Amino acid sequence: MDNELIKKSLQEAISKAPKRKFSESVDIAINLKDVDLSNPKNRINEEIVLPNGRGKKIKVGLISGNEMASKAKNVVDKLISAEELDKMMDDKKGTKKMINDIDFFLAETALMARVGKILGAMMGPRGKVPRPIPPSADPVPIINNLRRTVKARTKEKPVIHVPIGTVAMEEDKLVENAAEVFKRIESKLEKGEENIRAIYIKTTMGPAVKVEMK
Repeated sequence: MDNELIKKSLQEAISKAPKRKFSESVDIAINLKDVDLSNPKNRINEEIVLPNGRGKKIKVGLISGNEMASKAKNVVDKLISAEELDKMMDDKKGTKKMINDIDFFLAETALMARVGKILGAMMGPRGKVPRPIPPSADPVPIINNLRRTVKARTKEKPVIHVPIGTVAMEEDKLVENAAEVFKRIESKLEKGEENIRAIYIKTTMGPAVKVEMK
């Protein structure tokens, strides 16, 4: 995929987007073809680290014991202790709201089984199952890396929507992010670019603009 072609479509998408008082997200949509999504091995479920980040606040939650919590308290958005975890079944409405509000979760490995038992039914369908962390690991770099991470998943339809930043970001940084997403998705397809029908760039409220493919 030619970065100049991505840039051309990006510029058009931003110029056609209605002006808003907030910084809209910019997304890339990759339409697939000749991919049998009924076969689990053909489904895409990737976490992609964007080279230039998301351009907005990404919230990370940590479920851990006191020692790991003390390392992460200044960088994590939500700390959940083992005791708090056990109480979450008593407030399902509040727990669901919290899960929806956090983009990524991490959990100390010793607590993963309890997390699955208590929160699995709520986290699983939302794609929020925590990433396990060994007790000796430093959670800070992992948290910082997650803040630049996006999820790329196929569902029922053969299309993947991935946020690549916001309209407030520099064009070249958005282009680099889009190129990274394309490269990663292409690498997961059996026939690579031949399995891609079309690519579009759009803002949250704006029209989709097709990216010409060579």
